[in-house]
Amino acid sequence: EKHISIQRHLADLEKLANLKEDEKKPCPLCPEEKFKACYSHKLHRHLQNLHWKVSVEFEGYRMCICHLPCHPVKPNLVGDQTLSKMGAHYHCIICSATITRRTDMIGHINRHVNKGETESRFVTVPAPKSSHEVLKELATDVQVLPNYSTPQKTDSYFNPKMKLNRQLIFCALAVLAEERKPIECLDAFGATGIMGLQWAKHLRSSVKVTINDCNENSVTMIQENCHLNKMKVKLNTKEDDNDEALGDGEENTDTIEVTKMDANVIMHLRSFDFIHLDPYGTSVNYLDSAFRNVRNLGIVSLTSTDTSSLYAKAQHVALRHYGCNIVRTEYYKELAARIVIAAVTRAAARCNKGIEVLLAVALEHFVLVVVRVLRGPSPADNSAKKIRYLIHCQWCEERIFQREGNMVEENPYQQLPCDCHGSMPGKTAVVLGPLWSGALFNTGFLRRMLFEAVQYGLDEAQPLLKTLVCEAECTTSKHFTTHSPCDENKQEECGVYIKTPNNSAESYLVPGKRKSNEVIRNAAKRQKAENSAEHPAFYYNIHRHSIKGMNMPKLNKFLCYLSEAGYRVSRTHFDPMGVRTNAPLAQFKTILMKYSTPTYTGGQAEGPLHRAEDVQAGEQVEAAADGKVEDAEFLEDDKSGVAAAVFTKDYPTHCAAD
Repeated sequence: EKHISIQRHLADLEKLANLKEDEKKPCPLCPEEKFKACYSHKLHRHLQNLHWKVSVEFEGYRMCICHLPCHPVKPNLVGDQTLSKMGAHYHCIICSATITRRTDMIGHINRHVNKGETESRFVTVPAPKSSHEVLKELATDVQVLPNYSTPQKTDSYFNPKMKLNRQLIFCALAVLAEERKPIECLDAFGATGIMGLQWAKHLRSSVKVTINDCNENSVTMIQENCHLNKMKVKLNTKEDDNDEALGDGEENTDTIEVTKMDANVIMHLRSFDFIHLDPYGTSVNYLDSAFRNVRNLGIVSLTSTDTSSLYAKAQHVALRHYGCNIVRTEYYKELAARIVIAAVTRAAARCNKGIEVLLAVALEHFVLVVVRVLRGPSPADNSAKKIRYLIHCQWCEERIFQREGNMVEENPYQQLPCDCHGSMPGKTAVVLGPLWSGALFNTGFLRRMLFEAVQYGLDEAQPLLKTLVCEAECTTSKHFTTHSPCDENKQEECGVYIKTPNNSAESYLVPGKRKSNEVIRNAAKRQKAENSAEHPAFYYNIHRHSIKGMNMPKLNKFLCYLSEAGYRVSRTHFDPMGVRTNAPLAQFKTILMKYSTPTYTGGQAEGPLHRAEDVQAGEQVEAAADGKVEDAEFLEDDKSGVAAAVFTKDYPTHCAAD
């Protein structure tokens, strides 16, 4: 039975004392030596202040402090010393343990809750409700433990903020499933199993899903979630192989294989077409195993959540994990993506494999990289050549990749388009890297991902994928066009059509029925030819390069101005105020200056700064400064400020004289 110190209400505790006004009663939780019998009003205050107020609450019950001689006695305490050493303690409602301090009792209960142990061992206490909360995402139900969003406090980690990440990975897998069926895919860090369940539930017979986790509690949770979603389970452990099918899985013939082993072990033992790595922190420890047995033209996706090191907040950690020297820049998110891809490229090259980057996304909480694996030493060499160092100017933040070759440059500053080294004293640039210098996106693959996102109703992923397509093609959103694939009844015959960078519609997707591996190789070659025009590397933040005292043009208008000047331009998902363009930083600032307006002109219309009246007033200012005009009273006119502002750049000597 439960201990008398565990009660629901204070009245229940008072009933134990059987309070009567005309009789003295002892405290039910204190020995007579500690608290003598007293009348009801005094005993009520004693129970309320010394027992009830310092209790620990759990599931509607209060574990009050107890002073009775029920605490385990130390072996060296005998005789009369026993009673003197009996201190206050609590009785655990779950495991009947006795805990001395209140803070220790609270921590003891929390550990029970995090492990899912919430049922009491006492017969008289009704079993509390299940602590498993059921969450729903993409028509998939998953049970989660308390503190499910805090990885340090739970075995089965589930982060609702990573929903967009899961949708992007699902779209990538759906595209691969259209190329070849069936495919074997692995979720190496299952946790709750939400990602693998979504794959199996929506792609069905196109995929053979394996969910792995090395934690026993997580494996149990994954099995329960499979049961919840009417999926059959094939349990595979490291020690022994046994199959276990859940009874309620008869409605759905799809089977999910659940394994309990280290992620490196399962990737060494088996081959997969699709592998997703999402460990807590960096994923560099698992890259060698991932590329060891992944099949040709398969896909490896990895999510890195160690943003403190990748975003240059902990630069020494980035050097330790990725072997990269970095500093905080305006394009730090793209820098993080290129750091991860460089690590992936080196790991693939060690296994004689090359990569083709399909997608690279860096947002607030994670960096997602999706690459296609190309087997052979030639693709490995070609990929390794794209790892280069970056020269970054710390004054103007201009940047450029170092030239290829092993020869030592006499003056590396000459590679930078800016002249900060000549005009500024000391060393002005730093070398960052090694980094991936190739493209970050594959336009055709992104368009097919967008089609899959529309088909499965992934609303959160669609806006991001549209931005990524525009960024990959380096075009503005108003030039974005959606080329829907062929009709569903014709997909098996002609595949999916997508718009290539030269505005020609070609059949990029492999037809519905795969004939041979040669068809896929031809598709890969065609895909490589389509992406010959890579998007410009890096971007500029328009606020970072704004002119003090000037109103900048709207971002979309500024994109048009850059495009009219003959440069490729697009927005970027890395930075909402970023502009990806092949224009040098000097031209970028010149166009920004040209279409900016002074802040004190009362919000005049945006446009070129040199108006006809301003030019005329400027000519008068120049003539007055040269002594050709004796009377210069016009400088007191309202336009004089505009004229002076105009000629501050063109005629600094004259303005200084005025």
